[in-house]
Amino acid sequence: MRLIISLFVLQVALPAVAETCKYVDSEGHITYSNVPIKNAKKVSCFDTPAAVAPPPAATPDKPSARVNPTTQRKRDDERRRILEEELTREQSSLDEAKKTLAEQEEIRMGGEKNYQRVLERLKPYQEVVEQHQRNVTALKQELANLR
Repeated sequence: MRLIISLFVLQVALPAVAETCKYVDSEGHITYSNVPIKNAKKVSCFDTPAAVAPPPAATPDKPSARVNPTTQRKRDDERRRILEEELTREQSSLDEAKKTLAEQEEIRMGGEKNYQRVLERLKPYQEVVEQHQRNVTALKQELANLR
């Protein structure tokens, strides 16, 4: 019984170690196979790729560079200032986009008897408002992460 199981395992593993060859038949068709092809000429064979070596472990020869706490605080303050400026600009852009959307909602054109046409016309303005709202939310979250 052990012999049968061993032979079965070996038979299953054989294709894994077989080399792949390039064959060209009389009509010029190219075939890649790990078994010989009748009426075809073997052109070349390819070795199985070698196992990839794992990357070398990081050597703890040099400790990572530490930033002076004063320098880090200055960097954090500068980042906070930049984010607050961006937030202010984005909020003013959001207010302007909301104002433009409100103006467009008040306009009714004669060709828009179907309400779907009104919605299609307003959609780009709504998308701009939504984008500014997402940006404001993201900036507020970024500022909250700094504090």
